[in-house]
This record gives sequence, structure tokens and C-alpha cells, in this order.
Amino acid sequence: ACDVCGSIGTGTPKHEESRSAVHIRKMSVFPRISLKPEVTDFLRGVFLNNEVLAAGGHQEAECRFQKLLTCLSHPPSYTCVRVSTHLAPVEEIRHKLEEELKKQMCGSSAEEVSFQILPHPRIPDVLLLPVDGPRPVKQLSSEVVVGAQCGSAVLRGAHVFVPGILASPKYMKAGDVVSVFSDLEGKCTRGATSFQGKKAFVGNGVAEIDRSSIFCADEPAKGIGVRMVEPLYRSPSFDGVLPSLVFLQNLPSVVVGHVLGPRPGERILDMCAAPGGKTCHIAALQGDQGEVVALDRIHNKIDRIRQNAQMLHLHSVKAYCFNSTQAVSSDPAQGAEGPPFPPESFDRVLLDAPCSGLGQRPIMASVWSLKEICSYQPLQRKLFHTAVQLLKKGGVLVYSTCTVTLAENEEQVAWALRTFPCLTLRFSLRSLTSALKACREPACHLSSCASSRGSVPS
Repeated sequence: ACDVCGSIGTGTPKHEESRSAVHIRKMSVFPRISLKPEVTDFLRGVFLNNEVLAAGGHQEAECRFQKLLTCLSHPPSYTCVRVSTHLAPVEEIRHKLEEELKKQMCGSSAEEVSFQILPHPRIPDVLLLPVDGPRPVKQLSSEVVVGAQCGSAVLRGAHVFVPGILASPKYMKAGDVVSVFSDLEGKCTRGATSFQGKKAFVGNGVAEIDRSSIFCADEPAKGIGVRMVEPLYRSPSFDGVLPSLVFLQNLPSVVVGHVLGPRPGERILDMCAAPGGKTCHIAALQGDQGEVVALDRIHNKIDRIRQNAQMLHLHSVKAYCFNSTQAVSSDPAQGAEGPPFPPESFDRVLLDAPCSGLGQRPIMASVWSLKEICSYQPLQRKLFHTAVQLLKKGGVLVYSTCTVTLAENEEQVAWALRTFPCLTLRFSLRSLTSALKACREPACHLSSCASSRGSVPS
């Protein structure tokens, strides 16, 4: 999808046609996402299937597949911020955010404080901040190597925290200027003084801590290990910035809430809710007037959901530590306050299912095997069964993932439509057209027939 206009599909957005080649050359700073060969072959088979080849030919299909692999290893062109429209108007929040970010950058050069905060052209509760990058940053001789997850966070504007550091110069002291590299294949040994394996440069920073405190301390160190001063991609830090009014959230995740289309007074279930970004968005879209039940099977993740709801001043969120595959009660006398629930307990259900995660950006490397990539489909189908039973007649179920495989997206929706005759794939022009044009989130929207139970989205 186009980061600017949100256009999706096989064609290039019109405003991009003249600069498409330039954009691709500029974007390709990193190698394509590093995957096991068996996984790459599997994905190639998915994206070069017979239907695609018949529509555009092998060369075009292969080109698009390679572009996808390149896109996945690079950060989005915009930082997406969801604003708390249940607390204040968008323009008021935009003005406050602008003032806060100016304060943050008051010690920086004039070039660095020049940033934009743009309203999204189609999604009313989203602000976009263009990412500055890739920037011309010179690599230094002193190198710090971090894990791939840490490296991805740096590309989104984070500093390097101590637990993410794998290797550093032998005599590194606080105050040293270092170049930061991301270990692409997970082969760097923790505590090493150098690393010659496959790695990607993500920027320069200043060490906040001595090497001895990182690797030789009696207790694991915490906090910032390297403060990024010249990142390859520059985005402002949102740490502590207007915590009740702005919430960092990927654009596809925001789209899911709008596709679900919650209304005030409804009872809504978020089946796999942690860390609670979508849960809180649903509550905000209701104006905090209704009930949003959030389930997750890990206790400390439930605490995170509650913290986010409290931070955003949302009182309609009820979070429970519970396995969603067992959320349907077999006892007709079971109360409906907490799980398990009687059938047909919810007006809308969000199934943001556990998945292989291959659609998250940036992700420069994945060490998962093909077996691991393909292991989520059975669990997703178990959750589907629960979702359909808990949905009221005429309700709406949205199924979403953050991956790109057909097996976890389109094939799951086709299976659901075959398995549950009560489900109808529904396209609402109001909720879907603008949202799905904004980004290509694998999300499906179905609704149940009036005479039977269940509704599923994809």
C-alpha cells in the first residue's frame, strides 16, 4: 500500500508513478528480509501462484515479490499516532503534540526540528509524522552489535537499551561515540568484542554505560545503553509525550478498529487483546460508552492492558486472564460477567489472531523454520470456533493478522465461510472502503445471518 494516499491493489498509485523508481532506490538501504531458504521458497509459491501469474506474468509477479521482501526489511515512511478523540478534538491534540516535540528538540539544530504532523487523509483519529531517512550517516570504527528486534526498534525511533546489546568494543566507556549494527541472523555471541557476521548499520550513538557494566555486572543492567544521536532513520521519541492523548500504533492496527465499527452501548470482545492497543481503540471509538472485554492467557499482559486503559482514561475496558479457546460456557446458568461466557454474548468480536508475524515492519531477519511459520493455522481455527459461538445473531466478527501468508489470511476466511454457513462476508462501504484503502491490513469482516449465529471478518 502507498504510505501517502493509502491506495492498494496491483497498480501503482498515480501520484507515485513518476517517482517510483527513485523511491525504490532510496528505500533499498538494507538487504531484503533474511529468511530461511525453505521459507523464501514457500512465500514465493504463495505470491507467484497460478492466478497471479495469469493476471500479470512471471516477471511482474517476481518483481513484486522481491519488492515485498525489501519493504518488509525497511521501516514505514510515516510514524503513526492514534489520538484520543474521546478526550479532545484532533486539531487540539495535534497542536499540543507539536509543542511537546518542539520542546524535545529545543537543543537540536534547525534542520532537526523541522518536522510535520499531518492528519491522515482518510482515518479521522490518526496523525502521521514523516520519517526522515535514510539519512547520510557515516559509519565509525567502534561498533556495537544489537539483536534484530532491538535494531528494528532503533529504525522506528528508539534508543538502544542495555538488554539488546550483544557485542561492544573491548574498552568501551560511557561517552564513547559508536556505530550500531543489527545482527541479521542471530549469530552474534553475547559479550563478543567484535562481530563479522551478517549485519546492518542502523546509525550512530553515544554509549551511556561502560562495557563492564553491560556484560560483567553481578546483576543485569537496565536502561539506555546507547543514546542514538545520528540514526539512519530519524523519528521523534514519544517517551512520556502526552501519554493520555497520543498512542503509538501501527496504521494497520488502527484500521482494524474502524473495520470492526463499534457503536456506543455495545458489548464487544477482543479475544487476543495484549498489549491492549486495539482494545483501547475500540473503547475510544465507542466514546467509552459500552463494554469492551479483553482476554489474554498471560497474566502480566493483562496488567499491561489495564495500564493502557487507565492511561487513556478508559473505564469501559474489562480485562481477564483467560484462554480464549475455552471462552464459551457449557453451563446455561453461567453468569455473563467474566469468562467463560454463554453463547451469543457479544455484539461484535475482534479475533486478532496469533500468527507468524511476517507482515510487521521493519523485520530484517527471521530465523523461524517453515514448520514454525505454518504452525498457527490450527490455533486460529480453534479461536474461530469460539468467536462464532460467542457472537450474537446479526453481529460482526473481524479477523485480522500481522502476517502475509495466504494460509493465515485468505485461506482462513474461505475455510470459515465453508465451515460456518451462518457467516456472510460483508463489505460495508462506510467502514471498509476508506479503511482498507488506507493500508493493506490482512483483515476480514463478516456478519452473521439474521436467522443464525456468527460473523467473521478477514
